[in-house]
Amino acid sequence: MSEQVLVDTAERIRTISFNRPDKKNALTRAMYSAAAEAIEDGDRDPAVRVIILTGEGGIFTAGNDIVDFMEQPPAMDGNEVSPVQHFMQALLNAKKPVIAAVDGLAIGIGVTLLMHCDLVYCSDRSSFKTPFVDLALAPEYGSSQTMPRAFGHVVAAELLLLGATWSAERAAQTGLVGAVTTPDALMETVRNAARILAAKAPDALAKAKALMRRAPGPLTDRIALEGRQFAAQLRSPEFAEAAAAFMERRAPDFDKLG
Repeated sequence: MSEQVLVDTAERIRTISFNRPDKKNALTRAMYSAAAEAIEDGDRDPAVRVIILTGEGGIFTAGNDIVDFMEQPPAMDGNEVSPVQHFMQALLNAKKPVIAAVDGLAIGIGVTLLMHCDLVYCSDRSSFKTPFVDLALAPEYGSSQTMPRAFGHVVAAELLLLGATWSAERAAQTGLVGAVTTPDALMETVRNAARILAAKAPDALAKAKALMRRAPGPLTDRIALEGRQFAAQLRSPEFAEAAAAFMERRAPDFDKLG
């Protein structure tokens, strides 16, 4: 892994940290590749249950390193997979829960990627900005769909058209982040959430995430799909352990299921 992307795995939680604070954690091709590999490896590893994305030095990320980006801009034509595409595909394809811990600046793709995380927490000194139109660029990686769907068109336009900077308070108000903490409390808040997720039935958790991430369709189709998966889980070793733990008044132990 690149020294500018730190990877730590403990308590079934993989923490991936952008580590270039002298450059506001601006992301280079090497950093994208390292982070993508860390996500994919964690998603394959049965010892990892949850993935955390964060940044070192009181900064999440200032987005793309412009010099590095301009040296080899991603083609986005489907003929090759650039490092940034590799990273976003790894995030999009992750079956395990991904939590973002935002402290300080989150700019450009640093905001876009949050829409593809499952939980987002930030410190009260965080700020969020997507200056795509300001740079004569278009929105990226589904943000023109995910943000209007999440916030409503006129609120999403504050970010995508006006290029407004959102405070932590505004981010929580709109639903971009789930909770705001002090900087000192951020990582422990995030790790507590990760520990709760890591203790849950991993297959059931993956199925619930996949259902939530599934493209909208007729409600009757979704109910039918949920019903099939619910019935399958009733026959699973995970449910047998959860039911036994409930009857025995103990915490379930899904690790023993392998």
